[in-house]
Amino acid sequence: MKNTKKQKIETENIIVSKNAANAAEKHGALRQNADQQKQRADQQKTHVQKFVPDTSAIINGNVTDLVREGKLTGELVVPEFVIAELENQANHGKDIGFEGLEELKIIRELAEEKGITMSTIGRKPTIEEIQLAKSGRIDSLIRDIARNLKATLVTADMVQAKVAEAEGVKVLYFKKAEIERMSLEDYFTSDTMSVHLKEGCTPKAKRGKPGEFKLIEIDGELLTEDILENMAHEIFEKSRTSGGLLEMDLRGATVIQLGKYRIAITRHPFSEKMEITAVRPIVKVDIEKYKLSKKLLERFDERAEGIIVAGPPGHGKSTLAQAMAEFYQKKGKIVKTMEHPRDLQVGPEITQYGALNNDMANTADILLLVRPDFTIYDEVRSTKDFKIFADMRLAGVGMLGVIHATQAIDTIHRFIGRIELGLIPQVIDTIVYVRNGEIKQVYTLNLDVRTPTGMTEADLARPIIEILDFETGRLLFEAYTYGEQTVVIPIKSKAETSKINKLAEERLYEILKKRIANPRVEIISANRAILRVEEADMAYVIGREGSNIKELEKLTGMSLTVEPIIETLKKTIKYSVFEAGGYLSIVVPENYVGSKVDIYKGDEFLFSATIGKKAQVKIQKKSELGDKVLKAVALGNLNVLAG
Repeated sequence: MKNTKKQKIETENIIVSKNAANAAEKHGALRQNADQQKQRADQQKTHVQKFVPDTSAIINGNVTDLVREGKLTGELVVPEFVIAELENQANHGKDIGFEGLEELKIIRELAEEKGITMSTIGRKPTIEEIQLAKSGRIDSLIRDIARNLKATLVTADMVQAKVAEAEGVKVLYFKKAEIERMSLEDYFTSDTMSVHLKEGCTPKAKRGKPGEFKLIEIDGELLTEDILENMAHEIFEKSRTSGGLLEMDLRGATVIQLGKYRIAITRHPFSEKMEITAVRPIVKVDIEKYKLSKKLLERFDERAEGIIVAGPPGHGKSTLAQAMAEFYQKKGKIVKTMEHPRDLQVGPEITQYGALNNDMANTADILLLVRPDFTIYDEVRSTKDFKIFADMRLAGVGMLGVIHATQAIDTIHRFIGRIELGLIPQVIDTIVYVRNGEIKQVYTLNLDVRTPTGMTEADLARPIIEILDFETGRLLFEAYTYGEQTVVIPIKSKAETSKINKLAEERLYEILKKRIANPRVEIISANRAILRVEEADMAYVIGREGSNIKELEKLTGMSLTVEPIIETLKKTIKYSVFEAGGYLSIVVPENYVGSKVDIYKGDEFLFSATIGKKAQVKIQKKSELGDKVLKAVALGNLNVLAG
């Protein structure tokens, strides 16, 4: 009985133990299952794919395309560095900054529509980091964010992609897709020089040939800002993928040289509305097609080293300049160009330089080290350009400059005041004037020291720049200083001068004939004449203190000298001159008291006078005669004649 009871108790204990073990085992299994589920959830949460775009991927529209096409699933994390960089570019008026910010706006709208999480991360860059952006500092910070998040870096920058891969960061690289043809090109025909597209206006184009262009309306559709923005986006994309040159990028204005097209894009505040202007050369000719004379070709080949190609806008200056560049290159000379923008269509052997660090002076410094035989400067605009051109020419470099000028002589006007007058012939030796695509005039320059044409007094001699017709050698213009001004005077032909002189002679004769008998008029130049009258009439013609002769000079616009008809039999006598108060006194020997004397400045008759009791003649210093006497004394050519 006792044994049976004991066995029953043991059996019950075994059952309880088994039940407890089963319960513990079940609880452990449940706990393990929960842990596994949590681990799987954590793993799923950890494996949500993250994408970190850099600036290039935003600007190029790669991220926009990924989101729009549903290829980006997971979380899009935009670094604050990217937003700050785009904001900085936009604040500086750069189109690329505005494009990037617009892309970010579109991405956010698409992300909300597609249910994609989009967030920002990081901080604003420091001033030092912004300054080092061009050397890759911002790109490095963006890679750090992608690495820390174990995210995929999205970029269209090949260098950024290569560096990220080297650092072990997962990369999604977009090679820049080339735009085959811009919509802007649809406006161009074979004879189109330029296209002008402005917001709110119809598209227009200049078509024709050099010197005969006409502005025509392409179609009647008004251009909107959206249409122009899309065109601008295409231009920037094409420039980035096709090696375009960004010549200028300022607030409201961008200039791009894209192949043969020079494209200017302007926006507010620089222009009141958005505008795109595209210009291209429509002809490319060899120097032979200009049919130059043998004499001119020889000058270009052997003597001309300071050439200016001048002409109005759109008349073929740059076309001639590039023909000249290739002419010199074929002659075995090293040819370089200085351009801003670089739009000359020259062969691959000719290197085209822009403004180094936005300064042509830096470019000139490099060129002096390179030592070219000939440099094409397209174009010489500002005072600084003129000085750079002159410095390079004086340094011994052969130069050809392109200048806007309505007339050929305007080239000289543009140099005057910018460099010293005497240096101009050393800087320029040949001026080629182009109009309607043809060479119309060729001038050469020469420096001489003499009296200007039309003046006769030896003391008026000065340095003169002679501008001559190259083919005939005829003097066309003279440039010299006159008082405090520098003047460029056209020289009339002999036929023109003879006709004018004849009219002046007749006019003076008619006036004098009414006042005195037997007058004679001798025209010396276009602005000077000698009036020969009876000696008794000389005082009357001259008038008190020269009043009558001044009236005649005012009437005719000429400088007049009065001399006796019959050459004097008087002889030169000794004299002395001294100043007292406001007067000049010419003192002669006492034996001439009461005699009549004639006063000359060289061969020029000045006046007659009767010697007073003190054996002297008095003249007011501040009078015209006084001025002439003082000059004659200074030059040592004052002559006193008496009978």
